[in-house]
Amino acid sequence: MCPTPRLKAIRSVLNDSAHPHPVHRERVPLSDLFGSKVFNDAAQRRRLPRDVYQALRRTIESGAPLEERFADAVAGAMKDWAVEHGATHFTHWFQPMTGLTAEKHDSFLSPVVEGGAIHSFTGRELIKGEPDASSFPSGGLRATFEARGYTAWDPTSPAFLRETPYGVTLCIPTAFCAWTGEALDTKTPLLRSCEALDRETRRLLVLIEDEPVTKVYPTVGPEQEYFLVDRHFYHLRPDLLSCHRTLFGARPPKGQELEDHYFRATPERVLNFMMDLEAELWALGVPAKTRHNEVAPHQFEMAPLYEPAPLATDHNMLTMELMQTVAARHGFKCLLHEKPFAGVNGSGKHNNWSLADDRGRNLLDPGHTPHENLRFIVCLTGIVRAVDRHQDLIRASIASAGNDHRLGANEAPPASLSIYLGSELEEIVEALIEGKDPKTRSRSPMALGVTTLPPLPRDTSDRNRTSPFAFTGTKFEFRAVGADQSIAYPNIVLNTAVAESFAFLADQIASRATDRRAAVAAVVRETLAAHRRILFNGDNYSTEWAEEADRRGLLNLRDTPSALAHWTSDKNIELFERFGVLNRRETESRAQVMYAAYSHRVAVEALSTHQIASTAILPAAVAFQKNLADSLNSARAACAQLELHEQEELLKAVAENIARMKSALDELNAVHAELEELKAGPVAHATFARDRLIPAMAAVRGRADRLETLVDDAMWPLPKYQELLFIH
Repeated sequence: MCPTPRLKAIRSVLNDSAHPHPVHRERVPLSDLFGSKVFNDAAQRRRLPRDVYQALRRTIESGAPLEERFADAVAGAMKDWAVEHGATHFTHWFQPMTGLTAEKHDSFLSPVVEGGAIHSFTGRELIKGEPDASSFPSGGLRATFEARGYTAWDPTSPAFLRETPYGVTLCIPTAFCAWTGEALDTKTPLLRSCEALDRETRRLLVLIEDEPVTKVYPTVGPEQEYFLVDRHFYHLRPDLLSCHRTLFGARPPKGQELEDHYFRATPERVLNFMMDLEAELWALGVPAKTRHNEVAPHQFEMAPLYEPAPLATDHNMLTMELMQTVAARHGFKCLLHEKPFAGVNGSGKHNNWSLADDRGRNLLDPGHTPHENLRFIVCLTGIVRAVDRHQDLIRASIASAGNDHRLGANEAPPASLSIYLGSELEEIVEALIEGKDPKTRSRSPMALGVTTLPPLPRDTSDRNRTSPFAFTGTKFEFRAVGADQSIAYPNIVLNTAVAESFAFLADQIASRATDRRAAVAAVVRETLAAHRRILFNGDNYSTEWAEEADRRGLLNLRDTPSALAHWTSDKNIELFERFGVLNRRETESRAQVMYAAYSHRVAVEALSTHQIASTAILPAAVAFQKNLADSLNSARAACAQLELHEQEELLKAVAENIARMKSALDELNAVHAELEELKAGPVAHATFARDRLIPAMAAVRGRADRLETLVDDAMWPLPKYQELLFIH
């Protein structure tokens, strides 16, 4: 029998000579490599005149407008720096509501009358660009005939160079807005939310500290999980090509049951990819810190150090793009989908969020004993209130078709929100609510029972990996964010929700006629008591907690349409408008975009399911059925008395599953046709996709996965899970 493309792919993957072997990089000291492709503060200080540099710093630090003469000087220095590194083009790099990045390239070329050309780049070109806005998702903010859109330079995120073997491009991070001034991107509302949080945090701190601070900003460290699969297998899986996840795949004999992949020694080929990726990221100023094997087979994680939220968002978008580029160099495909494989862990992006000020302090650092730190307790109280009061909006910020497959599974937090504080902090909170003096636990060392090992300092509480929003020492870890999404929306919502809570606390404290310390204590006690329902230190996966959460009145929004229904509530529109983050039209437009993204994604998966099942799986199953029937007929003809019960039972099972699969495909086709004819808006389309398309796809997959376990292995057309996950 001629080997199938799948069997050929297995041979290719096992043949090491078929793997690409990228040229080894010249080893450069990390201090010289880090930020070498970034027009960062060090480059600005070296190249800009003192007055220009100081003006730019004022713009970055306080938002002061940059005069045109200074902008021209910055543009000239940036251009010279880029050209020296080989750049021929520049682009305004922005983040529209696609969840991806976008760019339009222009050359530095400027012809001169004498003939020839020079490099030219003005302050006007630096500050503003004008890409076509008509073809980006706008949720009704723009019509096709209203094409004008502007990109506006974001000086808080330094320009960087993207290099390929054929040239270099200067990338300038920007915001993106319509001619009307309304935001068409994710960065603009993120920057607005940071300003709102800065303003309200400083107002609150004035009431509890003697010396005011001049700036407060959120910091974020997004852990990025991902899968790697060999390119040979990837190109034989149409579902991975079009949907970024497997729509079919029977459970393999071995998955992650043995727990033998987590933190295991990384395979050399993967380690080479990781090292190559890190070098690329370091040169672009991305502080990649940690790498390791994750729980599922061939799943890995990269984690950076903390940065201001807008810069961390830019760097995470860069990281996801570079993962794809570098993976291709090593013969891999990087999968960022939240659930590319059924039955094993999916991928998240743990959003570690904290607050810092211009004095270098982490406002969520409890100090030696948390209850002695008034600033920490007040900030903690505000965050507890924010998560409880705005749990609907926080849940909606991480809603997507991909994340729906992951949330609530055994590796991800449930869809209902709760906060884990740890046993000591929870005891302190309970004591504060009851008006008692909290007691401090002694941090005794942990004896390991081996004389050659040193005693380790014991933390005051364990970690809870099942909590969607966990305090982990000096930060909150929002674990429900999906691996494939931008972290902009989760942080826009967190920043705005916390700003609202801090404003509430400041108003309450300022309105009390009592002693300021007494007012703070009373407001903290009352607020924690009012929102203690959101606190839970136990197992979030347990059925007991699901029942308890329901009794407490916590929301459990299990899917994207259910979550997005809350995005445009009066409460949430008022919240965004009050703090200048999104106006009503901008808020409603984002709901429309997210609904449409969900229904389009599910529709693409439905079409892919039908096509792959009809043109690959079903023909293979029918061919096997014919071979099996011919074999049985030949055997009976040779000996009428021959016992062939096993073969007959196999033929019966194959025939039954083929028949049921055909019926399921007919149903899927009919349901999709209904969706195409549905004359309704994005909400109705998304609801229909959830209620009708997804169950119809599941019915087809159930029969296909059963057939995979029946059909002759040599005839199965698609690479199986055991190959995708274990051959590399």
